[in-house]
Amino acid sequence: MKVEVLPDSTSVARRAAQLVAAEARASALARGRFALAVSGGHTPWLMLRALCEMEVPWKQVHIFQVDERVAPAGDPDRNFTHLRESLLDHAPLAATQIHAMPVESPDLVAAAARYSETIRELAGAPPTLDLVHLGLGPDGHTASLVPNDPVLDVADEDVALTGIYLGRRRMSLTYRTIDRARRILWLVTGDEKAAMLARLRDGDVSIPAGRVRRDDALILADRAAAARVC
Repeated sequence: MKVEVLPDSTSVARRAAQLVAAEARASALARGRFALAVSGGHTPWLMLRALCEMEVPWKQVHIFQVDERVAPAGDPDRNFTHLRESLLDHAPLAATQIHAMPVESPDLVAAAARYSETIRELAGAPPTLDLVHLGLGPDGHTASLVPNDPVLDVADEDVALTGIYLGRRRMSLTYRTIDRARRILWLVTGDEKAAMLARLRDGDVSIPAGRVRRDDALILADRAAAARVC
């Protein structure tokens, strides 16, 4: 695991967009497609807006979600709402290239299984995403893999449902899906993340983020978040 420190969140977002664009070009050339799974958060939305300005083989890109809150379509709590505003309304992506987690389904268990199948159809069996973008919470969570949730121990599913966290149940990629990714890119900004970033960097498996595979992983952090790792 490598850590790259940049001045601020805008710099982190711009650098991340450059890396994602480069990975997209390389994956499209090598495999004919680029499967990207995106987490939520302010800095990622900046990253995706910057990505729209870059050289990307859009026709070969497929966008997945790392996690999503169970909420109605268009709800401001939904990651997909912001994903659409930041990227999908600006990039030349067809509807068939965008894969929202089906959290509006009345049968969420079946919906999670259906999303697993969608990933397998496009990223192989077992599914191997080209790049998974992750964030880090002040409590050490990543994706919707939160402390003390039974989802942390799900080992036989690619997509799973969580309990209620901050008022919402969620759907999330599991560790086994995240760990299969060819590259893992972390974006960590803000001084409230400093303590957990140090623990992530040190491989502390007592926090959910610390259980994610470390090889081929890069952390882009701003100076505030990296205060304890420099």
